[in-house]
Amino acid sequence: MTTTAIEAGAVLAELFTPEGIEDPYPRYARLHELGRVFPTPLGFTFVPGYEDCTTLLHNPRAARDADGMLHARGFADWRDRPSLRAMYSSLLFLNPPDHTRLRRLVTRAFTPARVAALRPAVTRLADGLLDDLAERAAGGPVELMGALAFPFPVAVIGELLGIPAPDRPQFQTLVRDFSLVLELAVTPEQVARADDAALRIQSYLRDLVAERRARPTGDLTSELVAAGDRDDRLDEQELLVMLGLLLAAGFETTTNLIGNGVMALLRHPDELARWRADPGLTPSAVEELLRYDASVQVTGRSLIAPLTVGGVELEPGRLVIALLGAANHDPVRFDDPGRFRLDRPGNRPLTFGGGIHYCLGAQLARLEAAVLFPALLGRFAAIEQAGPPVRRPSLALRGYLELPLALTPVA
Repeated sequence: MTTTAIEAGAVLAELFTPEGIEDPYPRYARLHELGRVFPTPLGFTFVPGYEDCTTLLHNPRAARDADGMLHARGFADWRDRPSLRAMYSSLLFLNPPDHTRLRRLVTRAFTPARVAALRPAVTRLADGLLDDLAERAAGGPVELMGALAFPFPVAVIGELLGIPAPDRPQFQTLVRDFSLVLELAVTPEQVARADDAALRIQSYLRDLVAERRARPTGDLTSELVAAGDRDDRLDEQELLVMLGLLLAAGFETTTNLIGNGVMALLRHPDELARWRADPGLTPSAVEELLRYDASVQVTGRSLIAPLTVGGVELEPGRLVIALLGAANHDPVRFDDPGRFRLDRPGNRPLTFGGGIHYCLGAQLARLEAAVLFPALLGRFAAIEQAGPPVRRPSLALRGYLELPLALTPVA
């Protein structure tokens, strides 16, 4: 093994330490210096570059392989584990033709026109939560994740799916526990927590489906129930898995986007002031929030045919991990990638993935950020940390558990 390979292995190992999870970006920078493709003894090959990740995500030779990935992680019994079965039989980990069939059913819910039509509802939900936040802030520091970053996106996806408002708060912990199985390094204890969460989520959704089958309301759940009943393209288990995925993906990453974005702004007060003074920065500012501290840091593919990535021909069966957070900080693609710049030109982060698995809710997440951040900056004249933030202990899904703030309303 070469000196470079040994150093790269050490850097990759650091990514999964508490220090690496807290700040992976110096490790990503070192990987960019060391090379483009990094195989490991565990059978995973890591790719940090923007161009190479793009090649991987868009090439049909790079497919999803739930069975191979879970076997490599020590979960040969994954079909017997409720959380692993629910997550890894979902749209996220399917290939054509099943992926094509299921994605077609939900794509119409996230067309640009339909998402744009949600803006009044998204604005109403944001304004209501900011009213509540201002009331809380009058009494002292507030915890942003629980007060805004979670309830806002869960309210939006709840409206889409038809989940009643009183039922939504329970999903913060449930979805967080369920999402543990997306980590590359997950313990049996964490999977047990995820199993419990998956069973509780599916039990709730089973009741919701029965309710909508009896009394349709025009929400997305009603539409998916009708699609399955009409042409038998979506069986009951597929329906529950699809709804669970939409629920989890619909707020988990956006919650992290809000927390990560607020922290980035607080650490760069000049950029915060620029955005406050010029709301016209919003489209490019949202892209920079997505790039600078991405809520999704990694995604994986399995090669079903030889594929050249980073100048290296990789053999079929190879599990390749695209380090999306590293790709978003690739100095070949982004000038001065460590700089937080709200007007960064040509900014196209890979946070939402690419190819046939490009995130269905990407435009909805952009809309939520484009509504919420200007409203937050316009509502409060001063936004300051009121204590140390608590980072969630995960690399794949990057965010905060707690973010205490002191907020001063605009006079």
